[in-house]
Order: sequence, then C-alpha cells, then structure tokens
Amino acid sequence: MVGDIAGNALRVGEAIARASEAGASVVLTPELAVTGYPPEDLLLRPGFATDARAAVDEIATGVRSGVAIVGFPEWDRDCHNSAAVLADGRVQAIYRKRFLPNYGVFDEARYFRAGERGMVVCAGDLRLGVVVCEDLWYPGPVANDLASAGLDAVCCISASPYHRDKGDAREAMLATRASDAAAPVLFCNQVGGQDELVFDGRSAAFDAAGRVVARARQFQEELLVVDLHSDHTGRRRLTEPLVRRLPPSGAEEVRVEARLPRDPEGPAPARLAPPYPPEEEVWRALVTGIEDYVDKNGFPGVLIGLSGGIDSSLTAALAVAALGPARVTGVAMPSAVSSPLSLEGAQALATSLGTRLIEVPIAPVVGAFEQALRPEFDGRPRDVTEENLQARARGTLLMALSNKLGLLVLAPGNKSEMSVGYSTLYGDMVGGFAPLRDVAKTWVYRLARWHNADEGREVVPQAVIDRPPTAELRPGQLDTDSLPPYDVLDRVIEGYVEEGLDAEEMAAAGLPAEEVDRVVRMVDRAEYKRRQGPVGIKITPRAFGRDRRMPITNWYG
Repeated sequence: MVGDIAGNALRVGEAIARASEAGASVVLTPELAVTGYPPEDLLLRPGFATDARAAVDEIATGVRSGVAIVGFPEWDRDCHNSAAVLADGRVQAIYRKRFLPNYGVFDEARYFRAGERGMVVCAGDLRLGVVVCEDLWYPGPVANDLASAGLDAVCCISASPYHRDKGDAREAMLATRASDAAAPVLFCNQVGGQDELVFDGRSAAFDAAGRVVARARQFQEELLVVDLHSDHTGRRRLTEPLVRRLPPSGAEEVRVEARLPRDPEGPAPARLAPPYPPEEEVWRALVTGIEDYVDKNGFPGVLIGLSGGIDSSLTAALAVAALGPARVTGVAMPSAVSSPLSLEGAQALATSLGTRLIEVPIAPVVGAFEQALRPEFDGRPRDVTEENLQARARGTLLMALSNKLGLLVLAPGNKSEMSVGYSTLYGDMVGGFAPLRDVAKTWVYRLARWHNADEGREVVPQAVIDRPPTAELRPGQLDTDSLPPYDVLDRVIEGYVEEGLDAEEMAAAGLPAEEVDRVVRMVDRAEYKRRQGPVGIKITPRAFGRDRRMPITNWYG
C-alpha cells in the first residue's frame, strides 16, 4: 500500500519469517516494497526516503537466516530506486537500479538517479546477481554483466504493471535472459491495485535453460518457494557458448556474512500456477482494481447508476465480485423518455446480484431545470442540450446520494465512449472511479458473456446483453445514430490510440476510410472531456491518462 511504510515493513518482515521457516536461503520482495509502487511525488518529500530506510533497518534485524532482498527508495545526496541486501540482522549491501523507465505509465527519471554499477552478492558459496525490474528487460550492459559473472541465480525484484497479454511476453523475455546468462532467474513482482494501475504478480522462477519451473498465481499475494540446484546451472554453463564470448563482468562483487540454512531433506514440490485465459485475466484485473481502490481509500461501499444497459450492468457485476452484494447499491433513475426495458433491466440485475436498488425518477428534476432555463431557451430549438440535462440530473442525484451515504460512485463509461467523447460531462461521466475506462465496448460484451458462462447462470440478464446499446436521452435513440458499429469503432480506436497508426494506415488495412477519419477527429476533439473524467483501471498497453498524454489545445492533424 503506497505510503504505508510501517504496514508494508510489517508485511515484508512477516513474509521473510515465513520464507525462513520454509528453509529459504534467498528471499525476494517486490520493487520499492517498503513504500509501495509508484509513490510518485511522495518521493519529493525530504523525510519519505529517510523513513523508508529506517523501516529497512528494522526489517533487517529480523533476518537471521539466509539473505533477503528488499526494495526501497534510498537517499544519498539524491534519490535512488534501490534494493537492500539484508543478512545476519543488518543491511550489508545496496544495489541501485540502473535503467530507469520513463515512458508510458513510468516517470522514474523524474524521481531517481540511475545507478552506475552492477552487483554480485557472494553469500557462502552462493553468487547472486541483484537487479531491479527494467534492468533485466533488455539485452545490454546489465544483462551482459550478469551473464559473464558465473551466477547461481539472478534475483530480479519488480513492480511491473498489468495489461492484457503482458504476462506471456514478460515471461518470454525473462526466459531469454535466463538462457543467455546460463543462470536461473528469480522474478518477484508486486500484486494489487494502485489508483489506475493493477499489478498482477505472476512471480516466477526460470531455470538456467530458460524453462519456467515455478509460477505464482496472478492477482493474489502469496509466498512461492522453489528449489534450484547449482549442478544443473553448472552443466548448462559448460554447454552455453554465449557467456564465453562476453568480456569479464564489470559488476561489483560484495561479500555478505550470512547464515545459510542447510538443504532441506527433500525438494519443495514445484508449483506452476497456470495463467488465466484472456477474459478471466481481464475480469480479475478489474476486480482487483475495484477492491483495492475502494478498500485502500476507506469507502464502505459503492453506488452505481443502473440504466438497464450493458455497461452499468457489467460494472455492478464486477463491483459485487470485488466487494460483495451488501456493499453495492444500484440507483435506477428513469426519465420521461426511458423505455420500460431500462427499469426492468435494472431490477432484474439487482435481483440477480442480490444488491439494493434505489429508484429515483428524474422527470421532475429535469422539468425544474428546463423551467429555470426557459427565459434563455425560449425561441431556440430543442437539441442535445435538453438531452444532456437528463444525464446531468442523474449525475447530480448520484453525487447527492454519495455525499449522504458516504459511498463511492462508480462511473460505467467504457473506453469506446471515452475515446470519442460519447458521454456527458458532469452527467454519466460523474464518479470517483471508472472501472471500464480502458475496456472497449466489444470487450464489455465479452466479459459479460464470459461471466455468465463462468457462473453457469444469467448474472447479467440476457435481455440486457441482447438490447441494442443506447444512451436513451431521446425516444428511440441508438448509439449507432452517432457512432460507427462498435466492432468497427473499436478497431479504429485500437489502431489509433494503442498502436499509433495514422488514418491512411488503418484505411489501407481495410477499415472504411470515412469512418476512420471521423473517429480520429472525435478522439482528438474529446481530450478535454477525458481530462475531467474519473480515473480508471489500465488493462491495455496504452490507456488514456498516464500512457497517452495529448495537449487539449492542439492544431496538428
């Protein structure tokens, strides 16, 4: 938990003790484990790193057997993203991260100075390379130093955020590093939600040939114990030509005093948790993000405006999975133009999920707004202004209930809508957290269908899934009145936002040129709306906000 230095130190100390009881010689904790990741501008507070170092020293007093590697921010005339090597009751060495990521969601060059040398820790007859996350991500100086150092293991502590398909790619990269170094790689990753980021864990151990020999589960904190055998590593090094071609390692060798436990009587059984299939992986990422955002910020529960549509229905189902039905309240707010299907869908969903449903008709509120505005509106034709009054009435009522009940409002908007501005500022964009902000509409349907199949029943009513999507701000309105079909829209958004393709490239790939041009213009024009919307959970390689930062005032293109 970011900023909970005392609580994190307690968790780390308890985990090290459990590992020691299991006979571990080496224990890894995640990157910046003492402070949580990313601590952002907390790092600019003078006492933050000082408090973190004091916590590391306290943790060290409990390390009496083996070696523990603990991530923390280190202050030494500048701030470093560091790994402390703890043994025999004290801090005996400190490694400083050398490659500082400064792209996408990362701003490490804003906060840290890069380290200058690699490190090999010699404890008893063990030779351990110590690296922090990005240090191992690319072939280059760090990886080469480790490969030529003749290591028993590479210890990589990490805070690698989740997005779809990242886990397999990350394992493939780590497997290559292990094979190139002819040494096992131990990868320890953070777990849990932090604002819009989710960390999936999926910590793993790779043998010297690059095979995954142990893997922790995703989105769940746990202790993973694995046995590695130096004779396997030695045989691999004899047959691996790469390490013989490299220059001698430039890494600093540090000998630490450590009481290593005797080998256990038998090897620990290898545990290889299977990765989740795509829909379940995204579902669990969203559930983790909701649970941690709500709980870490101290909210007793959440409030969701239920429209009878697919987005609010999926948001409610995710919230119930994260928090339980007692902590989720739905609010149905029918208007004068609402279809009976809207209220019926909201009622059916609330019954299916076992949640409370509040009904607040908004026709009187909208009527009062229109009456107050009549002196200025008289003589002007009705247009989107009156439509948006309905959405803004709902937003006002939701926030009033939030204030009175102390519940966090979850905004149900999805990435497709947020991309093109198909949403009402201060209306359906109202909320403190938007779980689907980075989830495309086509994925919303995928997740709803998967969840129903996984539960073996219609959690999200089939009538809601089958209903054509509509903002329902005027009679007979459909999303396709204003937008391309979602399968086309989402392909354009993926190409333009996530892959960085231009309109010509997407048209050449077979997408309709007119629709591509229209969507691109809408995406660019909607930047000011997105800046004012609630944060949401990142699940794609390039989410709005931290990943994609475009100027609002922009004449290019």
